[in-house]
Amino acid sequence: MAKRLPLLLLTGVLALAACRPDAEPAGHIEEPLAVILAGGTVHAGDGDPPFTADVGISGDRIAAIGNLSDRTAPLRLDVSGLAVTPGFIDIHNHAIRENPERSGIFRWPDAENLIRQGVTTAIGGPDGGSPLPIADSLAALEQSPAAVNFGTFVGHGSVRKLIVGEEDRPASADEMARMRAEVATAMEAGAFGLSSGLVYAPGSFAPTDEVVALAAEAGRYGGIYITHMRQEGLDILKSVAETIAIGEQAGVPAQITHHKIIGASMWGQSVETLALVDAARARGLDVSIDQYPYTASSTRLTVLFPRWALDGDAAARASRRADPEQRERLRKAIVFSMVEDRGGNDPAKVALADCSWDPSLNGLNLSQVLQRQSRPVTIDEAAELVIELQAAGGCSAVYHAIAEDDVVRIMRHPQTMIASDGGIEAPGNGVPHPRNYGAFARVLGHYVRERGVLSFESAIHKMSRMPAERIGLDDRGRLEPGAIADIAVVDPRRVIDRATFADPHQYAEGVRHVFVAGQAVLLNAQMTGARPGRVLRSSR
Repeated sequence: MAKRLPLLLLTGVLALAACRPDAEPAGHIEEPLAVILAGGTVHAGDGDPPFTADVGISGDRIAAIGNLSDRTAPLRLDVSGLAVTPGFIDIHNHAIRENPERSGIFRWPDAENLIRQGVTTAIGGPDGGSPLPIADSLAALEQSPAAVNFGTFVGHGSVRKLIVGEEDRPASADEMARMRAEVATAMEAGAFGLSSGLVYAPGSFAPTDEVVALAAEAGRYGGIYITHMRQEGLDILKSVAETIAIGEQAGVPAQITHHKIIGASMWGQSVETLALVDAARARGLDVSIDQYPYTASSTRLTVLFPRWALDGDAAARASRRADPEQRERLRKAIVFSMVEDRGGNDPAKVALADCSWDPSLNGLNLSQVLQRQSRPVTIDEAAELVIELQAAGGCSAVYHAIAEDDVVRIMRHPQTMIASDGGIEAPGNGVPHPRNYGAFARVLGHYVRERGVLSFESAIHKMSRMPAERIGLDDRGRLEPGAIADIAVVDPRRVIDRATFADPHQYAEGVRHVFVAGQAVLLNAQMTGARPGRVLRSSR
């Protein structure tokens, strides 16, 4: 990352100290301004109460904050009555997947679904999945920039798949050495830490000590450990304890990503999971949380499968399904998941988001598919249908199995930041979870304005400076002179998500202007076509 400019920082400190810097030091040479955001309510990103001031941009940085009525700029915007905030940082985003050419940031580089929420930075490589080598994807993005900034974690599952394969077994000593080297290479390329998806094969095949060793390798470069835990339902307390233990043993900060409580029998357990986080922090450990603001999750249908059913390559899995005894064992395991875990004990609570091999299924829940096929609408029949869908090519799905009380309790926790677990989407691509289009706007509109769960300034802190500090983005996520001018201008009275589970391809409303590195990508609620996003690499 570029260093802050000392002259700009000095100017900013003086401006903030006086709040209205009407007088300048003798001999001071004013920085030419390209943009002035005049009269807005400035939220610096630190969670403190806002103040009314002008914000001046020069080049890619914030040059001054205060009374700039005597300054000129080619673009002066009256933002009185609007909130001027740091651009939001989505610390869990699937903008680049393991298959980069299918990834959203390359297909839809304008990232309109993020920009219209005020998001200026997407951090990828979550849930244990990242492209390898990371350097290649970052170089490609530097050659063809997007409208948003992008950085990434290195995925433990991707590293394990590359070195060990898809077998359910411990890694050998040689394989461990090669995995550590792969993590080190990714960290040297600029990754922000190690992510894991311990509910997904092949990450689920890894014992805890393997994850500790690789997290420690990331920690040698200042990285953090961020995890989709092994269980978010019946065994969630064990999973939180494992996450804390991995961070402690590896000597790295640990983050529970998209924290949620799955399954009606476990609702309310956020009281206990948050208590575990608080206890860990009380004894000096660095543990944090991120969350998306919905009562449904989304992932592949394989999340309903037991670990043993995912062992081996595609041929091994097909052979297992073809064996009557093993298929019946698999069906019973999926029934258990449907009743006790993500299935919500109702086939109607599992909706297919994207079946690329048969788009006519997109948007239908399992109950509707069974009805279409003139089959009984039962949990047993739904489990058989899931096996058939996976054999045909697999699908992603939306699972309605989270309680609103847990969402609110987790959101209010002081160590929770906001993230989407979405990606970069464009209208017409499947029937995805609405978090892709609405996560950040939903917090500000629904949970702040309509329900009062958070104050506006606290929500902005959870979306900007908090994630920035988590991964060491020292010049982003804040409004102060010298910081990179990633800025969102939001109407607190109008900001809201429009995406729904039935109709997710709807852009959020109420974000008026968005600047990335000082360039307008959204101006007067219209996309400009500018793509000034930068590749971000860890500087730790």
